[in-house]
Amino acid sequence: MILRNDMRKSKSSISNATSYEEIGEFWDSHDLSDYWDRTKPVEFDIDISSEVTYYPVEADLSERIASIAKRKGISAETLLNLWLQERVGKEGDRPAA
Repeated sequence: MILRNDMRKSKSSISNATSYEEIGEFWDSHDLSDYWDRTKPVEFDIDISSEVTYYPVEADLSERIASIAKRKGISAETLLNLWLQERVGKEGDRPAA
């Protein structure tokens, strides 16, 4: 999920915040039950289907990946996906052999 710091002025908000960070700060110190009468029902669809494929990784390589990910403050899964997207992107730019 990518959050933007700029919000459209037309969005209404109980917090009257102008950024997602400000919204977070507001709700960190306020309780929704105090504002329940200012809410309205909404409907939306969420597509949470995703496919996961598992690949075996050597144990010591897995430990090194986990260590790098921890140092970067992200999960090993996220790090691997970032690395693979980068590499596949480079490979995709090459002409077929």
